[in-house]
Amino acid sequence: MGVQEATCTPSGSGVLDGQSAGPMVPRLALGAHLRRLREGRLISREAAGRAIRASRSKISRLEAGRHGVKPRDVADLLTLYGVTDEAERATLLALAEQANAAAWWQSYNDVVPAWMQTYLGVEQAASLIRCFEVQRVPGLLQTRAYARASIRSVHPGASAEEIERRVTLRMTRQRILHRQPATQLWAVIDEAALRRPVGGVGAMRAQLKHLIEICRLPQVTVQILPFLAGGHAAESGPVTILRLPGGQLTDVVYLEQLATALYPGRPSEIECYWDAMNRLVVQAESPDETPTILHRILQET
Repeated sequence: MGVQEATCTPSGSGVLDGQSAGPMVPRLALGAHLRRLREGRLISREAAGRAIRASRSKISRLEAGRHGVKPRDVADLLTLYGVTDEAERATLLALAEQANAAAWWQSYNDVVPAWMQTYLGVEQAASLIRCFEVQRVPGLLQTRAYARASIRSVHPGASAEEIERRVTLRMTRQRILHRQPATQLWAVIDEAALRRPVGGVGAMRAQLKHLIEICRLPQVTVQILPFLAGGHAAESGPVTILRLPGGQLTDVVYLEQLATALYPGRPSEIECYWDAMNRLVVQAESPDETPTILHRILQET
């Protein structure tokens, strides 16, 4: 288990698994490129929207990579932005086609809320994920039994079949830790999450043993924020920051809430969450201490 330096400056050139990433990376890449073109021409979002018979908010969502886009609309925007080079137009129109492809989680559409769709696409494409969890073990590190109990507590009225579909989706997401190249996961877990027996004592002990095993992987770093640390940098709740390969796309901040999620996207906001995350790893125990702490909690559970 090793700590890898990561600050708010994008870096790295990892290889993207296109099949698992689905349309999200093409959407983000296309949106970022269109935004640069629009701003380079000093064209407002309102004017861009009028060119494709749409609103300012649609241009904002397009540039943020929140949904697919009609190739015809992209062609009209490129004309508005003065892009005449045929090779550049062809490249961006190809991205528009890829942005409309079916997402990898499409078969789970009945249990994936709209606010989580962007996250699932980015998570599968990410080269690095940094997260802080207060109440639960991070989903990417959960056992099936722990995940089932956690999901059941959030969806008490769901049928057994729906619960299992949600569990299977969560387990499928974990493939990013075992593919080549694997996503680098750096998780800080509050001690409270490790002492709360989700699913009962048996399930919790199995979860702790799983954490002991998985944090031995070179691509997984786990730190524990002990009670004795007192106040910390992320008291507002769980935070996840995702970095995409290549260093060209903006990092994605994901703040999951009970029935929705937020994606702060301003550079100053992203910087703020990176600062909080980096201060958390200083306040938490060293990754080298994680197995010892987990063994102690296991003995006390």
